[in-house]
Amino acid sequence: MGGQVLIIGGGASGLMAAITAARNGAAVTVLEQNDRPGRKLLATGNGRCNLTNFDMSSSHYHCPDPSFPGKIIDCFSEKKTLDFFHSIGLLTKDRNGWVYPVTDQSLSVLNLLLMTARRLGVKIKTNERVISAGKDSAGMYAVKTGTWTYHAGSLVVACGSPASEVRGSSDDLTVFAGCFGIPVSGFLPSLLPLRVKGRGTKTWNGTRVHAKVTLLIDGSKAASDTGELQLTQDTVSGIPVFQISGAAVAALKKGRDVTAVLDLMPEMTEDDVRGELERRIKAFPGITASEMLTGLLPDRLAAAVLEAAGRNASPAVLASLIHHFAVNVTGSASVKQAQTCSGGVRTDALTEHLESRRVSGLFFCGETVDLYGDCGGYNLQWAWSSGYVAGLYAAQSARRPDRSSGRDDFSDNRR
Repeated sequence: MGGQVLIIGGGASGLMAAITAARNGAAVTVLEQNDRPGRKLLATGNGRCNLTNFDMSSSHYHCPDPSFPGKIIDCFSEKKTLDFFHSIGLLTKDRNGWVYPVTDQSLSVLNLLLMTARRLGVKIKTNERVISAGKDSAGMYAVKTGTWTYHAGSLVVACGSPASEVRGSSDDLTVFAGCFGIPVSGFLPSLLPLRVKGRGTKTWNGTRVHAKVTLLIDGSKAASDTGELQLTQDTVSGIPVFQISGAAVAALKKGRDVTAVLDLMPEMTEDDVRGELERRIKAFPGITASEMLTGLLPDRLAAAVLEAAGRNASPAVLASLIHHFAVNVTGSASVKQAQTCSGGVRTDALTEHLESRRVSGLFFCGETVDLYGDCGGYNLQWAWSSGYVAGLYAAQSARRPDRSSGRDDFSDNRR
C-alpha cells in the first residue's frame, strides 16, 4: 500500500511528479493556486511547447554545481521523456533537434498530462494557495491553505518562480522553504530582453537582423550566441540575447560593468566588409557613407551605424563598427517578461533524489531548484526530469515507516 504524497504546484514538473508518484503506488494530491493547472506550460514556446532537445550537453544548463543537472537528467533523459509522452498519446516532431508536439499546441501536452493524472487517481485541487507548511505531531506533513489543512507522508514543492506574467507566478518558494529552514538563493530573471544604452540605439528602433551578440563582463568575454535579434530604442531581444541574459543580470546585480557587442554581419569577416565598401567607392566615385551601406544593412540599422561612426567614416571604421557595435547593458526587462529565473533552493541542500538533506520526505523540482537552462526545450526537460525524480522518491519516502528522522529539526521555522 502506498503512502500519501502532497504536491504544491500543478505546472509541468508538478504534474510529472504527480503522475510518477501515482504510478509508484502513492495516493497523490496536487494543490494548485490557479483556477486550472498548467497555465505557464500553455505559454511555453509561444504556445507551441518545445518539449525537449536532442542535444543535452551540460553547457546548456547554468547552475552553481555544473554536474548537478546532468545527474537528474540522466535518470529521465530526453529519450525517456519522448517515450513517456508517446506512451500517453502525444505525437512529436523534430525541428533541428528541438522537439515539439505535432499539433504545435501546448494545450495538447497539458490535456494528455491531465488525462493521465486523472486515470491514475491523482486529485488536483485548484484555487488552493498554500499559506504555510510544517509537520504535525505524528511526523506527517501538514500543509495549510485558505480552506483546509492537508496531510501527507511526503511533500513535493513545485511552485515555480516569479518568471512570466502568467497569473500565479510568484516567489512563494521563499515562504515554503523558510517553513523548514531550507537555504534559498534569491531569484533573478533569465531568458529575457536586455536594456541597453549607446549611440545609435534610438535610430535602429524596430529593426530585426541576423547577428551575433557577445557579452563582456568587466571587459572579458562571458558568453555569445548568434541568431535573429529584435532591436528597439532601449532594448535588444531575441533568442541569442535570451541565452546570455542570465549571466548579464547576475553580473549587473554584483555591480559589474556589462557590455553587449553586436556583430551585425556575422556571415562576413571584417576584412570582407571593408573590401566590399572599398569596391563600392571605386565603382561609384563620390558615393556617400550612407550610400555605401545601402543593401548591406537594414536602413535603420545602417543609419545607427552612421550615427555612431560619423557621416565621413572610412570603410575601415565602418567595417570595424559593423562587427563590433558595442552598447552598455543597463538592466533587463521585468521578471514578468522572463521565461525563467536563476535562484531557488541551493543544489548543495539537496540529494541526488532532490530530497532535502535537512528534512526527510521533502522534495523540490522544476523552477524551485537553483538552476536554469537555455532556450530550446532545456527548461521543460529539467521540469520533466526533476518532476520524475522527485515523484519517484517521494512515493518511496511516503511508504517509510519512520517519518521523523533525526534530520528533521526545524521547529523554530514553523509557521
